[in-house]
Amino acid sequence: MTRPTYSTQVATWLAEMGYTHCFFLAGGNIMHFLDAARQRFTCVPVVHEVSAGIAAEYFNEVSKGSRAFALVTAGPGVTNIITAAAGAFTEGRELLILGGQVKSSDLARGEVRQRGIQEVDGVALMTPVSKAAIRLEVPLPREQFENLIRLTREGRPGPAFIDFCLDAQGAPALDETTQRRRILRSEENPRVPDCEVVRVRNLLDQSQRPVLLLGGGLDRETALQLHGRIIESGIPVATTYNGSDRFDSSSRTYFGRPNTWGMRWSNILTQQSDLLVAVGTRLGLQQTGFNWQEFAPLATVIQVDIDDAELSKGHPAIDLPLFGDAGTFLEDLITTLEELPPSAATRRNWDEWVSFGHEVRNSLPLNDAHNSLHPGYWNPYIFVEELSALAEPSDIVIPCSSGGAFTATYQALLPKLGQTIVSNKSLASMGYGLAGAIGAALALPDARVLHIEGDGGFAQNLQELGTVAAQKLNIKMFIWINEGYASIRMTQRNYFDGAWIGCDTATGVGLPDWTSVFSAYAIPCSLLKPEERLEAQIKDRLDDNGPQAFLVPIHPEQTFFPKISSRITKEGSMESNPLHFMSPELPPGLHDRILKFLGGL
Repeated sequence: MTRPTYSTQVATWLAEMGYTHCFFLAGGNIMHFLDAARQRFTCVPVVHEVSAGIAAEYFNEVSKGSRAFALVTAGPGVTNIITAAAGAFTEGRELLILGGQVKSSDLARGEVRQRGIQEVDGVALMTPVSKAAIRLEVPLPREQFENLIRLTREGRPGPAFIDFCLDAQGAPALDETTQRRRILRSEENPRVPDCEVVRVRNLLDQSQRPVLLLGGGLDRETALQLHGRIIESGIPVATTYNGSDRFDSSSRTYFGRPNTWGMRWSNILTQQSDLLVAVGTRLGLQQTGFNWQEFAPLATVIQVDIDDAELSKGHPAIDLPLFGDAGTFLEDLITTLEELPPSAATRRNWDEWVSFGHEVRNSLPLNDAHNSLHPGYWNPYIFVEELSALAEPSDIVIPCSSGGAFTATYQALLPKLGQTIVSNKSLASMGYGLAGAIGAALALPDARVLHIEGDGGFAQNLQELGTVAAQKLNIKMFIWINEGYASIRMTQRNYFDGAWIGCDTATGVGLPDWTSVFSAYAIPCSLLKPEERLEAQIKDRLDDNGPQAFLVPIHPEQTFFPKISSRITKEGSMESNPLHFMSPELPPGLHDRILKFLGGL
């Protein structure tokens, strides 16, 4: 009988903590742990380590209880997964990375650059993008190990990196009979005090134009449980990109997604609110605009966040910062509103504000008339609108994380209650979409995954088509074919007079024949014709179980309006426009009418 090793012991601990899946790329310096993992988890091999981290991140975002971790070997395994760690760190998402390391006796310890084969200092590399990074040269007792894992979940989540030396992996299991065996359970995140909740309720009762902004820090399940009660309260609700699936876009009180690349009508309404209650969003520069000094200029701004640093960072100006859990705060707030007698509330006045919101929304279609039209190519906004209509409430939508496909999708997508939408906008790395879709598909195997990505970004991780095919995942891939990097091309056009370099196939970006690529993996692929309705072309194939690829031709010169541009100040310098002033400019009459609370500014 094979003696139990520390690796088999750790695998048992992880399984008891809820981990069910391991995304990995095999290597000699993780041989003991990989052997242990195969006995306890669903092990999913990937072609590149970065995909292991991304897939695990998205798995954890989508899953309804089980958890996944990434397992990589020493040296290139660790360096390749750093991008995924950085993405989870900046987004504030749970991610456990177990890394292999050379034997403790072979460590360089700073004396030379490298002693062990493939040795790099993983802890030094991972520390800036992790909540915890530690190297184990000897086995760590269970309680201390579990404390490290808890860090990935508590407070503002983030990655934990544990570097296992090869001899620690293969060491004999610890004798737990002499230890106090106890499973540490995560403590609840701190609650916003009741007195502060009442204070926010009172401000709401005095408000004529409130907006409740829901972010990704608000747990998805909590948002769905509170959805009906939020609607009953009558408060207009906007969401961040990461909070897109926290509210139904068909609700009467839906106020869209404000953002630097947000819905214009939503930006205009948010900027004219007199009270903004931001719950579970860090209010970063993409959310507020680079001209954060003019963010919500008429509003009392309340921010509820689990990260103290985000409450005190200084941009935007926060009138009432509240430290605590977003979900419990929102439930407490709704409860206090429900306890008010109807005569004590002024919420009837919100009806005028909601009606004005509908007027603004109806005046500003998602497909801006200024966008260029190119016969034989899809208008990206029309494509997203048609796909959005076909999507089911049970679908998982995975937009990519940067570029035209990302911005157009988030400007035009209309989420349905029950959908799950995940991207990684903080790192905004190309190549995230496919690996994220893999993690999501494995987390909820009965769901359908709609993955949207540009050809330039998709090419950066296309090797994972092998994983999609091998696992027979139900992912529908919509690849926007525009010959490269549309957003980079746009930057070079707008700021450098079209001095093109490395932005498309004409300037050296090498892209494959996509039909041949998908054929090589035996994945059905078809070109979508813009002159035909999308439903007629894809409905049957959407309903098929298994991977499908759709090529969406987008013209390389396609414009993406509206957007935030810069302006020249009175002093002659350049500054970014505030959120409500997007390009192209609106006709004067319309501008004055829908910006009436700002005096037409």
